[in-house]
Amino acid sequence: MGKKTCWVVIIVSIIINVIMLQWTVEAFLGREYDVLFIYNIISLISAAAAIFAYFQWRKLEYNSK
Repeated sequence: MGKKTCWVVIIVSIIINVIMLQWTVEAFLGREYDVLFIYNIISLISAAAAIFAYFQWRKLEYNSK
């Protein structure tokens, strides 16, 4: 995975997290409790992907000379 790919993964996962936060709040306020768990799982997976991509980018950025 290259540096630009890492940044694309990070940006896309942040966008997904923002959308999931909005949908989670709307579902909570609309009392649609059955979808809250699904939205939270998607958000956690997206956050894990962003963290993985960040560490991958950091390794590529600071170990290449």
